[in-house]
Amino acid sequence: MPPPERLFARVASLPAGAPLIGRLQHVAGPPNVYLVGGAVRDLLLGGEPFDLDLVVEGDAAELAAGLGGELRAYDRFGTSTVTVNGFIYDVATARRERYARPGALPDVTPATLVDDLTRRDFTVNAIAIALTGPRAGTVSSAPHALADLSARRLRVLHDRSFLDDPTRMLRMARYASRLGFAIEPHTAALVRPDALSTVSGARVGAELRLLAREPDPVAAFICLREFGLDRAIAPRFGLRDPSAARRALALLPRDGRRDRLVLSAAATDIPAGQLARRLDHLAFERVDREVIVAAATRARAVAAALAVATRPSEIAAAVDHAGPELVALAGALGPADPARVWLDRLRRVTLEISGEDLLAAGVPPGPAIGAGLRAALAAKLDGRAAGAQAELSEALAAARAITR
Repeated sequence: MPPPERLFARVASLPAGAPLIGRLQHVAGPPNVYLVGGAVRDLLLGGEPFDLDLVVEGDAAELAAGLGGELRAYDRFGTSTVTVNGFIYDVATARRERYARPGALPDVTPATLVDDLTRRDFTVNAIAIALTGPRAGTVSSAPHALADLSARRLRVLHDRSFLDDPTRMLRMARYASRLGFAIEPHTAALVRPDALSTVSGARVGAELRLLAREPDPVAAFICLREFGLDRAIAPRFGLRDPSAARRALALLPRDGRRDRLVLSAAATDIPAGQLARRLDHLAFERVDREVIVAAATRARAVAAALAVATRPSEIAAAVDHAGPELVALAGALGPADPARVWLDRLRRVTLEISGEDLLAAGVPPGPAIGAGLRAALAAKLDGRAAGAQAELSEALAAARAITR
């Protein structure tokens, strides 16, 4: 552990630390302010946290207003979010929490820093660095916190932790995968997947979305499966074949969404209607829900179609306007090469002609227009139509065959 003056200097050298320390020095009579949580954990591990969480022994709202910048207050927990020069600071009054029932949101009352640290999810997140006063740079921590951080170990602070807030079990999987930390045996023994049923679907969904956005979401989903947490989220949900999910991620182009893909891979055994209802219960947005349902429920059929596709036009027909997540998952479940061909090249092929050209050539409005354009695209994909005139010839031939 660095001495206080050096640790304080490290905080001040962070991109988000310099403006914070500068503004704290201009706040009249600042209260005891501490950097807490994941930012301290990551800083002590040698990282450079971007957004900083602050705890105040005093009036957090007054301090937040004094920092300037864009301010949003949340009265329910006495917290505020301040945005200064693109940096986000969460400012909260040190508090004690009481849970009226398992899974409920806590009732909070102002308290000391010690109380605030001991209410947190894991010991490695229960470390604080003083930012004001003569103790600036001094570290405070909950029991076991520094030893657990050194040992790279996740431990809850009390035996009811997962019952009070079952979403902590999902955070455990997220931290374990991101940080590469082991889960302390007693903490592992406290996991109760059925406790997730006491939490609203929106809160479970929010944690699931964060987990799917991890740098290595497959590792996070593996941890969910080890503890039975995936099946507690939905029956038949979970990554049964992590290697397939990794293959799909490797196929996914940059404009695809990794989180949607991993969630789709975890939901391939759930019927479409049931999956849509579960995602709605978990408060997924409509677009996310549609992409995930399509990828999860159509991937096997698209994989089968790709397996017998040889020409580029057949590959395009097998894909049938599917999104990149669906095609990447289909490729991972079967023929990777045709999926890669479509993702890397074929999906960008477009016609130089349009329906207006067919109308101008005398094709009546109706299904013949679509048939003509599809035929022209197939010919272009297969190398039989280069240029607008060749495309139009292919399109007219197909359209006239329908209108005869």
